[in-house]
Amino acid sequence: MGALNGLTVIEFAGLGPVPFAGMVLADQGARVIRIERPGAANNENNVLCRNRKRVALDLKHSDARDAVLRLIETADALIEPYRPGVMERLGLGPDDCQAHNPKLVYGRMTGWGQTGPLAAAAGHDINYIALSGVAHAIGRAGEAPVPPLNLVGDYGGGGMLLAFGVMAGVWEAQRSGRGQVIDAAMVDGASLLMAEYWGFLGRGEFSDRRGTHLLDGGAPFYQLYETSDHRHISVGPLEPKFYDELLQRLGLNPDEWQPQNDPTVWARLKTRLTDIFRSRTRAEWTAALEGTDSCFAPVLSLAEVPDHPHHLARKTVVRVNGMHQPSPAPRFARTPADKPLPGGLPGTHTREVLRGVGLTHDQISSLIAGRAAQQD
Repeated sequence: MGALNGLTVIEFAGLGPVPFAGMVLADQGARVIRIERPGAANNENNVLCRNRKRVALDLKHSDARDAVLRLIETADALIEPYRPGVMERLGLGPDDCQAHNPKLVYGRMTGWGQTGPLAAAAGHDINYIALSGVAHAIGRAGEAPVPPLNLVGDYGGGGMLLAFGVMAGVWEAQRSGRGQVIDAAMVDGASLLMAEYWGFLGRGEFSDRRGTHLLDGGAPFYQLYETSDHRHISVGPLEPKFYDELLQRLGLNPDEWQPQNDPTVWARLKTRLTDIFRSRTRAEWTAALEGTDSCFAPVLSLAEVPDHPHHLARKTVVRVNGMHQPSPAPRFARTPADKPLPGGLPGTHTREVLRGVGLTHDQISSLIAGRAAQQD
């Protein structure tokens, strides 16, 4: 059933962070109703859309808008992905919705936020992490920044914090009896994820130059190395006792590579470790170091991840509709999440969901006949 069983969330379809937030909530048992336009692309195997009730409504039709407001009357929260002003023009802005449900928590996901000089501008993850200082910090010394997929802006700083904001708003609404608007901006979330680095910078421990810091590839003991078969491994023994263990297991005298955090030692040690790790295959290094306190792991491709013994033991990856995908996280001892269900197609649950809020068979059929709704 999941820890969020009994929570109802209305999700307006979008890309990236909003469906990710919807997935995180649905994975833990929330009833997430995804509103999509009729004729939307068939994406039954979109992992981000799993565990949903999928309703297809054309929000430009007044009857469809009224149907959405009926859904909102019974919801705890709403999440939407549009630029500022779009929902208001549809007649579904915060004031419209909270007039029907004063306790509604209204989560707004944008890149730049609801206010500020860039609020109306288009953008994507790469732009938000650029303006947040994240992109500048990621990459090798002397080289251009490297985009970290769209994990920082869209998912960590966006969808994950939107889900957190929704739950914080629901918690407060249970006590106050009043909902509120959550302004979740990816530029804000990406900045928040850099909190520790702002601290490093303020203490003079971060040069603001790529590839020179303890955690950004500057240190030889927090690094990715190529192996003899042109694969890669990772080592990360930050603590002195783990650092000593790695050196000892590699046949190096720890006393010769001190102090550990002295950057004047790093270049020489990095060259030595590069040569050592290139002397054996990834599988050989895995056999020698995995599971020790040297803080080691092989660098796996996505295709390799499901078959690793640790993932197999924890069922970190599951198969749904013949596709591998990540299991819900985090794990709850008493109210565990169920195995994910495929999301179906846009409109799969239109009749079911609208019947659940009191629309009659004829009313739903009229919406479908008028192309204000779709049932697949």
